[in-house]
Amino acid sequence: MFQHGSFDQMNVNENVLPSVPGSSIGAAVAASLHIPAHAVRTVTFALSWASPQIKFPCGRTYRRRYTKFYGIDDDAAVNLVREAIAEHRKWESQIEDWQRPILADKRLPAWYPVALFNALYYFNAGGAIWTDGMPSKRSLVNIKQRKFFFDPSSLKNNIMNDNLINNTGIDILNKMTSLMDGFRSPSTLNSAMGTSLLQEGEENVGQFLYLEGSEYHLFNTYDVHFYSSFALLMLFPKLELSIQRDFAMAVLMHDPEKIQPIHGVNQVPRKVFGAVPHDLGQNDPWFELNAYYLHDPNRWKDLNPKFVLQVYRDVVVTGDKSFAHAVWPSVFIAMAFMDQFDKDSDGMIENEGCPDQTYDMWAAFGVSAYTGGLWVAALQAASCMARLVGDTTSEKYFWNRYLKSKAVYNKLWNGSYFNYDNSGSGKSSPIHADQLAGQWFARASGLQPIVENERAKSTLEKIYDFNVLKVMNGKGGVINGMSPDGKIESLTMQAREIWAGVTFSVAATMIQEGMEEKAFKTAQGVYETAWALEGLGYAFRIPESWNLNGQYRSINYMRPLAIWAMQWALSPPKLLEEEHRMDNVQVEGSFEHTEFSKIADLLKLPEEKPTRSILSVILDIIHQRLLLRRI
Repeated sequence: MFQHGSFDQMNVNENVLPSVPGSSIGAAVAASLHIPAHAVRTVTFALSWASPQIKFPCGRTYRRRYTKFYGIDDDAAVNLVREAIAEHRKWESQIEDWQRPILADKRLPAWYPVALFNALYYFNAGGAIWTDGMPSKRSLVNIKQRKFFFDPSSLKNNIMNDNLINNTGIDILNKMTSLMDGFRSPSTLNSAMGTSLLQEGEENVGQFLYLEGSEYHLFNTYDVHFYSSFALLMLFPKLELSIQRDFAMAVLMHDPEKIQPIHGVNQVPRKVFGAVPHDLGQNDPWFELNAYYLHDPNRWKDLNPKFVLQVYRDVVVTGDKSFAHAVWPSVFIAMAFMDQFDKDSDGMIENEGCPDQTYDMWAAFGVSAYTGGLWVAALQAASCMARLVGDTTSEKYFWNRYLKSKAVYNKLWNGSYFNYDNSGSGKSSPIHADQLAGQWFARASGLQPIVENERAKSTLEKIYDFNVLKVMNGKGGVINGMSPDGKIESLTMQAREIWAGVTFSVAATMIQEGMEEKAFKTAQGVYETAWALEGLGYAFRIPESWNLNGQYRSINYMRPLAIWAMQWALSPPKLLEEEHRMDNVQVEGSFEHTEFSKIADLLKLPEEKPTRSILSVILDIIHQRLLLRRI
């Protein structure tokens, strides 16, 4: 090739031995053709490689999804490249058909489709792994005798038969007697493999993992997936349901292995029964959950509500009632687990004075706008989902509690926006960009708004005037925290950051409340910073955050996929029509749910208020400085 510029002079009968394993080799392809004057010719090249297995640090291996169609033989790469050459024009045409309606939408500014479509780079560049969905051959028994698992299969027949069930709690409570024995002598072992929840005849599309970011190597970080999941649901809905099944199974796992949080004095269990995990792991995904060590993830207040909200949204969007029935026990138990954080029995959960939610360097005390709103919305979603599966007892209970908690939540209203929390100190007054997260997700899921429209618009106007316009001339996105006097909140590093994903979710909320023009101006700040030539050069590696000093944190992050929540708000999908709604009908009397209360008591964590050591305070300062990278 070097001597002649082509392979024409090569003797094809020579040098045809395969390369020696472990050796470094080079390869080249060449095509020759004659191009007449004023003519056009096309030469198509395709490159593929076969990497049929994934191996995690624990040693467990899985096969990739493509092997179900191309096998694991040496000729898989040849077949892949052959199909690419034969079908690429068709694929390109289908992509153009998919993009055309958005490109032709006159409502949209020119920058928006660029940011929308290019954001999808993360499904490839975010460490994505797609398996064939077959369980690993290694069993938990061969690893460690420490986990145990609540098997929902014994409940399926009852739950799937609407004529036999009106109270899921009775069946779950009966089964939990043996479950509690498992705490002392674990015998039933399993993993967070959602494929076991598939009903007869349902397709196993495999398991999907993607990293929180290039610097945070945690798979399917759930508090962040809450924002990015709109992209997956709109484009690959079966993969989205697969992820939710995995987390439904994870709710039912218990892993007492002790871990030491960085910010904490005492060791804590890796994963407790009833808690939604922060992530599906790193060393051994699906089997060893919660690779997150900053705080105790079992005490986070946003994970369980986010699970309930995402499951309900996915049900009404896909119309998949089989999925709803399969994951309902996990939804019920996830709600029961949260009951312990309602300290004063007013229907509302309280934060514990530490960073116990996705803002994991920003503490909240008591009732907070962020997690409180998510809880209110989750109660409504749980009631509506109970109705879908025929659990009338839970339907009434969750609805009554929703109305109670909604009233408590609205006490955070200060006349123009919702206070950060109800601690009553100076820490409760910041204008939090993400304070309407519950309102956003409720509206996106076809639920009733959790706050009055006038209050929602007033809050968004306040966020726009302060958190957007007073920062980088309104061209940087939404800053997380702003003081009422117009100064950037100085309490914590995360309050001083702009999060691309949160900016998009705030913009989506604005669209839902009829504020499209301000929504696009808000979101354009991310485009100007990340994608525009005059920006900071983040294209195709957008970080979690940046600040006013040109510093970023966690390059190449999952949350910016939330721009698809804007598209969701602009063109809402058709939702499953429910047979009836309780709407604003108050359930008469103080409705109780005996089984729910008993299960909640069984799931209580030890009474231990999280504390911080002097070492953890020092580590916090070091952590904040190390996470910043100057451009």
